[in-house]
Formats: sequence, C-alpha cells, structure tokens
Amino acid sequence: MKIVVLDGYTENPGDLSWDALAALGELTVYDRTSLTDEDESIARIGDAEVVYTNKTPITKKIIDACPNLKFISVLATGYNCVDYNYAREKGIPVTNVPTYGTAAVGQFAIAMLLEICHHAAHHSEAVHAGRWESCPDWCFWDYPLIELDGKTMGIIGFGRIGQRTGRIAKALGMEVLAYDSYPSDSGRALAQYVDLDTLLARSDVVALHCPLFPETEGIINKDTIAKMKDGVILLNNSRGPLVVEQDLADALNSGKVYAAGLDVVSTEPIRGDNPLLKAKNCLITPHISWAPKESRQRIMDCAVDNLKGYLDGALVNVVNGL
Repeated sequence: MKIVVLDGYTENPGDLSWDALAALGELTVYDRTSLTDEDESIARIGDAEVVYTNKTPITKKIIDACPNLKFISVLATGYNCVDYNYAREKGIPVTNVPTYGTAAVGQFAIAMLLEICHHAAHHSEAVHAGRWESCPDWCFWDYPLIELDGKTMGIIGFGRIGQRTGRIAKALGMEVLAYDSYPSDSGRALAQYVDLDTLLARSDVVALHCPLFPETEGIINKDTIAKMKDGVILLNNSRGPLVVEQDLADALNSGKVYAAGLDVVSTEPIRGDNPLLKAKNCLITPHISWAPKESRQRIMDCAVDNLKGYLDGALVNVVNGL
C-alpha cells in the first residue's frame, strides 16, 4: 500500500518521526505541495491508496485523476481543504484529528493577552538596548500595565478550547461570560452563559474560540464592535474570517478597541496589504497556537490511528459520513 503525505513540513519540521506511519505502507512525504496546482498533487499522489494533507486541497479533479485513492486523512481538525462530499460519493472516507491542541490553543490565547497587558517582550528589548541602565528612575514602562484580576472575559464559542481559556482566565481572577449555541454542564461550571449582545457589552476582553461557519463569518464587525466597551481587548486564535479586518483596524486606530491579539488572519500567509499590519496595538503571530511539539505529536498519533482504523475495517474520526 502506497501512502503519500502532501504537505508534512508544518506537522513535522524534523522533530517528530514518521516511522509509525511508514510501518503501515510505502510512505512518501513531501514537505510542501502547491495549493493551486492540481496537476502537481495528481502527480504526487499517483497510484497511492492513501493520502494525507494539511492544507493542500484535495479537489474533485484530483480525486477523479487518482482512481486508486481509497482513504484521505487531514493532519488537522478543519477539513474544508477536501471535497469531502464528493469523496463520499466515491466511497472514500475522509478523516481528521478532532482534538489535539486544546491545551496549547487555550494557553496561547492567554499568552497573547498577557503580552498585551505587560508588553514583556518590548520591555526586555528596551533593557537590552540600554534604556534601563541609562534610566533616571529605578524602573520605567512604555505602555499602560493592566491587571486582569476582577475584569471580565467574554468567550464566543465555549467548547473544549473556549473552556480551557476560560479556566485559565478564572485562575487569573477574571469573571467569565460565554456565548455558545450549545450550552453544556461543563461550561456552566466555568462561566455564565449570556446572549451575544450582553457578552459584548460587559466584557473587558473578548476571545474568539468559535468555528468558522456562514453564521459566524464576520461576527466581529463595526456593528458588534460598537456594542463593546471602549478600550476592549480582542483575541482571535480561532479563524481569521471571523473578523472583518478593516473594521477592526479602524477600531484599533480610533482607540475603541485598545488592543488585539491575533494568531489568524483572513488570508494566510498574511498579505502585505492587510490593514491590521498598520493598525495600532495589534499583536499578530503566524498561526502557531496549535504548534507545540506535544500537540503535533498528538496529530501524528491520531493520523496513524485513523489509518489503522481504515485497515482494520473500523473507521474512526470520519467526517463525511462513511
């Protein structure tokens, strides 16, 4: 059995092992495959029975051109890069990795918040540049320093990751509000569920942990921002298109939003004309919330288990109903 990984580099830049997957078949791993050149994907898949992808699209054309393809697995939770409905028509199961980064993504959301509150990296750079040794006072700071105890975090999307973020926020002394279409007992133990308008009006920090659906696309826009407190902090390490970026840039530049911490943007890699690049107080990181080694090892382990399930006739983590 031939197994092809189309874009393995971000999952494993060299600090993990593909050996467990290689033990299941003849494995070929490509670091990167074009996101736009379907012919390159077709050539690389060839007569393989199994293909793994992270972000490289698996389209109808690719599926039709690779008739030996029997199993598709995504090295991530989101699987919109695969035409999974057409794969179902062809009898090809599509699997994903449903949980792997809960702890890491929640931790990263709080890391962005703490950096906004203290600007630790900026002040360290200032010290190394000699500003402290030449300072007339025994300390200095360039930004307002913010204490989170007693403030309110509103979390839009209160599933596993939202609840992990909420748990850390509570440990910092924050009140937690949650907005979610499907309230749960575990969520009620951590937060008060409220409607969206109430969350926006009461929160000092708004964190996005909801999936990207048509009804959530652009959920942060000029109208919802207008309902927020003046000086609110916004965090998004879920999906970039949840935010209307020009509206957020305008709000940052006007001071309505004090700061934003973003690990995702609408087009990735980010484009040079993204208005957030020139917005005030906007922390942007390159979609790395998910990427600690521990999280990527869980992806690897689940990817292997998904294929073992297929080989054993007991499919797991199937997203297209087969």
